[in-house]
Amino acid sequence: MSLCHCQSNKNFSDCCEIFLQRKSQPATAEQLMRSRYSAFVVADIEYLKETLAPESKADFDMEEAREWARNAQWKGLQILKTEKGGPADRTGTVEFVATYVYQDESLDHHETSQFRKTEAGQWLFVEGDGHTHPAGETHHHHAKPQTHVREEPKLGRNEPCVCGSGKKYKKCCGS
Repeated sequence: MSLCHCQSNKNFSDCCEIFLQRKSQPATAEQLMRSRYSAFVVADIEYLKETLAPESKADFDMEEAREWARNAQWKGLQILKTEKGGPADRTGTVEFVATYVYQDESLDHHETSQFRKTEAGQWLFVEGDGHTHPAGETHHHHAKPQTHVREEPKLGRNEPCVCGSGKKYKKCCGS
């Protein structure tokens, strides 16, 4: 028995695994968000694609997402806030921080994600508004996220965006 990647303190088999095995569908936006995080940890890129809203699929590059999921070391997920997204809702918002190591740098990805539920009752990820910064740095919410200027970019403009949207970085958080 191992604890779930999404840090729910439940066993993986009782938490995100049932969704990743397609045995059940998340009942809430937060469950979908958590299961998408777990999908990155186990590199289940098909699940990420299946849980994207149709209008968000055009920018999703499976190969890039797979490469990124495999090369990042996922360290943890912290849910900061959820609005709506319950079993009776049609839409929901989840604010979270995902911590990971990529190319020897420990990073916090802070994002507010939008979700919506289909007529059939399936929650889908629509889009996320997020930014990534070195882990442990606190950001003042009234300030615009600062852009880090590096000698050479750690994340190319054509790499998949760190927010997990599946879009290229330049079209998403890098724009």
